[in-house]
Amino acid sequence: MFPASRYSIQGVEMERFADEADVVIVGGGPAGLSAAIRLKQLAKEQEKELRVCLVEKASQIGAHTLSGACLEPSALNELFPDWKERGAPLNTPVTEDLFSILTEKYRIPVPMLPGLPMNNHGNYIVRLGHFVHWLGEQAEELGVEIYPGYAAAEVLFHEDGSVKGIATNDVGIAKDGSPKDVFERGMELHAKVTLFGEGCHGHLAKQLYRQFNLRENCEPQTYAIGLKELWVIDEKKWRPGRVEHSVGWPLNRNTYGGSFLYHLNEGEPLVALGFVVGLDYTNPYLSPFREFQRWKHHPFVAKTLEGGDRIAYGARALNEGGYQCLPKVTFPGGMLIGCSPGFMNVPKIKGTHTAMKSGMLAAEAIFPKVTAEDPASETAGLHIPEYEDNLKKSWIWKELYAVRNIRPSFHNYFGLYGGMIYTGVFYWILRGKEPWTLKHAGLDSAQLKPAKECTPIEYPKPDGKLSFDLLSSVALSGTNHEGDQPPHLTLKDDSIPVANNLAIYDGPEQRFCPAGVYEYVPLETGEGMRLQINAQNCVHCKTCDIKDPSQNINWVVPEGSGGPAYNGL
Repeated sequence: MFPASRYSIQGVEMERFADEADVVIVGGGPAGLSAAIRLKQLAKEQEKELRVCLVEKASQIGAHTLSGACLEPSALNELFPDWKERGAPLNTPVTEDLFSILTEKYRIPVPMLPGLPMNNHGNYIVRLGHFVHWLGEQAEELGVEIYPGYAAAEVLFHEDGSVKGIATNDVGIAKDGSPKDVFERGMELHAKVTLFGEGCHGHLAKQLYRQFNLRENCEPQTYAIGLKELWVIDEKKWRPGRVEHSVGWPLNRNTYGGSFLYHLNEGEPLVALGFVVGLDYTNPYLSPFREFQRWKHHPFVAKTLEGGDRIAYGARALNEGGYQCLPKVTFPGGMLIGCSPGFMNVPKIKGTHTAMKSGMLAAEAIFPKVTAEDPASETAGLHIPEYEDNLKKSWIWKELYAVRNIRPSFHNYFGLYGGMIYTGVFYWILRGKEPWTLKHAGLDSAQLKPAKECTPIEYPKPDGKLSFDLLSSVALSGTNHEGDQPPHLTLKDDSIPVANNLAIYDGPEQRFCPAGVYEYVPLETGEGMRLQINAQNCVHCKTCDIKDPSQNINWVVPEGSGGPAYNGL
């Protein structure tokens, strides 16, 4: 460890120390951990010394992880063929697959034919946070250095422009920018290669897209928000291994989305349920959270939940762009892996297997370069384009290419129903071999219509049994941030929310945020309104940074360990 830079904060000189590793990984999710594990496996096989450091902003590995989740074990089988003997927490093989189109009162069953992307034969229902925690244990056993509670806040660059590593954020700074008694400078981690696996819409990845023009040859990414709850239900209604998905009500045919309800086999009658809404929706009055609460009152859903207890809640944005929106993933000194570039298979509603595989492919491309005596790199930070080449030869690319047109096919007059017909004809019959590639609608932030052109949506009041209010839901996420710290939800221009978002779109951030972070309140003078930001509620879903029609909100990392404290979501 050595001094890297000096910094003065209100007259106090502070030194930032640096440490060197062969590979630094940002993000302790499935992609980052799979990359770390594969690197150390290769080092062990070839008897090479390799230092791999991983930083994760959550207080512990898995605490910020949220997914359905129905896991396809293909990548896990490659990474650990003996995962069962190692005790991987895949306790619930799928035994039953139900798919429905919902109307307000009824259910129309849809046969789950073999070969359709949502067929889950051979998959496992998991609590992804627990699975990720297990991956962390495997990584540590192999010698990966894992640093939970350290938020990567800054990308560092060599003089030649290549990535040098990352710096964690300073802690102990008050809201006014002054150092508190507990102030500590962040730390620099330098590496030959830095992997960015921050998950969907990572804040460092945003900077890298601009710095290296990585989105030059792809469409803008399109996203959804996924909201999830965990319930303990009446044991008589519990069907371990059952997977249920639905589309239709309460969304209209032109709003992309759907639901999941999974029966876990974890020793008690648990179900994981959630609702996904595409963030390309157009009505500013739509509230994804309240659509989720309303969906639980459908007779087909309510019969499972009645008499049960809700024990957890959370939300996270997810990538939906697929093949058309994949950026360039290599650049001098670094790589993008997992949900950061967006390898999710949307029709399958699965991205863990592709995220893991991308991390493994990155590791296999990196290893020979970082262990070579002369890596023959033109830049100080190693540029390893072989990773992208290997991706294009892998089953990830084939899988995403085959389903590339399913999500954008919903952009038609018939919406959901036109998309389902397209899927039946061109995917189930032709397996995605049609000689054209459809386009998405563009940036999600540009899709909202002015409020005057839309009909307000009347949502029923929560009953406190099946449906709940927002703040009691956020309380179940375990979310906590140090109150006296600089805001991590920043506005580029303080005047825009009222002048643009409220005036034109009736303040959509009040509704698209799943945690009650944004609210418009009267000015102290009594005349006019202002946007109040309750940053302590933030569950790190990134929806505001994506959907804000003014693109005025910028999400940056708060102090490490802040945010939700999910237990197996």
